[in-house]
Amino acid sequence: MNRARRLPRPRTLRARLTVGLVVLLAVSCAAVGLAAVVELNGFLTQRLDQQLIQAGTRFPESLEHAGKLPDDHDGDERGDTRRMATGTFGARLLHGTVTHSGLIRSGDPSADLDVGLTARDARRLARTPADGRPHTVELSALGHYRLTASPGRDGDVLIVGLPLEPVEATVHRLELVAGAVFGLALVVTGVAGALWVRWSLRPLGRVTTTATRVAELPLASGEVILPARTADSDPHSEVGQVAAALDRMLGHVGDALAQRHASEERLRRFAADASHELRTPVASVRGHAELALLHPGPVPPEVTRALERIAAESSRMGLMVDDLLLLARLDAGRPLERRPVDLTHLVLDAVTDARAAGPDHRWTLDLPREPVTVAGDAHRLQQVLANLLANARLHTPKGTEVTVTLEAGPETVGLSVHDDGPGVPEDVRPAVFERFTRAEHRRRPDAPGGGAGLGLAIVAAVVEAHGGGVGVESAPGSTAFTVRLPAAAGLSSG
Repeated sequence: MNRARRLPRPRTLRARLTVGLVVLLAVSCAAVGLAAVVELNGFLTQRLDQQLIQAGTRFPESLEHAGKLPDDHDGDERGDTRRMATGTFGARLLHGTVTHSGLIRSGDPSADLDVGLTARDARRLARTPADGRPHTVELSALGHYRLTASPGRDGDVLIVGLPLEPVEATVHRLELVAGAVFGLALVVTGVAGALWVRWSLRPLGRVTTTATRVAELPLASGEVILPARTADSDPHSEVGQVAAALDRMLGHVGDALAQRHASEERLRRFAADASHELRTPVASVRGHAELALLHPGPVPPEVTRALERIAAESSRMGLMVDDLLLLARLDAGRPLERRPVDLTHLVLDAVTDARAAGPDHRWTLDLPREPVTVAGDAHRLQQVLANLLANARLHTPKGTEVTVTLEAGPETVGLSVHDDGPGVPEDVRPAVFERFTRAEHRRRPDAPGGGAGLGLAIVAAVVEAHGGGVGVESAPGSTAFTVRLPAAAGLSSG
């Protein structure tokens, strides 16, 4: 409940600076207003106390004689109640009981002897100390009054008082004026402060924009063009220093990316050139081994076995060289063919070949009723299917059921190869589509095209070249490799 009631906190630096500025100004205004109200209230109260002391006790003494002192003479201004201020209150107490009370009202030359004090007012008057000092007392019939009580000549207590209403009205008016002025100042300062902070943080906004653009760049591979630098602000300011540091970092990152790209290009050229140059000698070795096996004369069994191994390894090496050459060409961005390909027909052919190569596995098809067509390179897509099925056959024991599912959607075509084998090892799973990733304990030496762990790497590269993606989900008893390809635009699926 407490968390739900908390006010939302500003999250951006701009909002925090603006809110902090407004809060500091509000505290300052509150302190100034409070000091002004307290000082004015004290000043006006002090002046009222002075008037109260100057009034003396002549008015409460006159209440017993209807507002006239007994020794006054007509025309003697000292005993005339008309000299008292409007609102002056007087009372005479004898033995704690109010015997007389009066009030000077505006426009009335005589005192009003019918004040209408309540019993509670009488008790409050009786508790007022008779020390001649001003005290604040609330009278239910009159409001707040400043009173002084002094001993009289007849053993009584004479009380005289002046209303606090003028003081309270003046102080309240000051509170209203100060509140209005300070409120307007806070609004104006908030708007002006927000504009000022926004203008001051413009260089930081450019830094943020540059950092965001860099974060959106594909930095994992390939040539990367970094955005323009941002250090166009004052280098002596904090924002300028951040911008300069970011520019230096981007310079270092750009140099590192350029060197990495150059190294990758050199490696690709080396792989392509080496693969191309190795194809001829590998084919020559294989041809000579096969020619030696055809020799009509007697050949020792050991030589025959050696020649057979040479032919098999040269064949395996030739496939590996072809795979490396294909990967190098795909890395170089060479475009593939874009023709309508009947993916359903490719799946049927691939599963037929897999049944012949792995008769000990159970092969199942789950195809839509209508043929599925995509735009791409038929030979490379056939290689994707062959590698996925070979991977399922070579990495699962005999009797494993492998199911190939083909689904056609409005925008993508899905191809899934699922098996109920032991699954991909957890330590291999994160790098299963990387080159030279192998699970030696399950792969046969004569695995076509996969002895070096390039089969799934070719699958990922070919699918990516077609604008699609490939993923794997594996657990003991269930492994599924899923390929997503863009649906052929403008091609009929039937």
